[in-house]
Amino acid sequence: MERKMTPQERIEHWTKRAEESPESVANHYNLGLAYTEVSKMTSAEKAYKRAVDLNPELVQGWVNLAGVLLLQWRFEDSLEAGKKAAALDEELSLVHFNMGQAYLYLGDSENLARCNRRVLELEPDHPAGNYFLAVGLMAQKNTKEAVFYMERATRFGHRPTPEFLKALESVETDGLHVFEVGK
Repeated sequence: MERKMTPQERIEHWTKRAEESPESVANHYNLGLAYTEVSKMTSAEKAYKRAVDLNPELVQGWVNLAGVLLLQWRFEDSLEAGKKAAALDEELSLVHFNMGQAYLYLGDSENLARCNRRVLELEPDHPAGNYFLAVGLMAQKNTKEAVFYMERATRFGHRPTPEFLKALESVETDGLHVFEVGK
């Protein structure tokens, strides 16, 4: 039985392979995976970029590049890579979810909601997709629909943040005050 390589051994293995065959997409992609596993995102980014430079049709390379850029808080760059992945395969819910996360951090509730609606078209029971759609809707003051998706998210096992619940309570309470004043 062959011994499983450690993360550092995998990095060394794929670095050597990439140096021996610098035009091998697979070697650079696997090197990116090895770096991602140990959270060396800058090195993973470089490896994934080389893989997609060699093969611009490598969907998973674009997906992973978008992911490591997102983890580096480089939201615009992450969106660019995510859009390239989506153009190659529109059916990957992870791509739309990650783009939604970038839009969340950029404060774009409309695109956050749009991306998570697409996630739910592909995976209706996606707990976090339901939750972040609710977050986007809440930011757009669409409370009724936000509550609907929050309840779905909770039913699928996602726990809302205390901040979301506080915002929801505030909106509902404000709505009650407006109703009472209007009587």
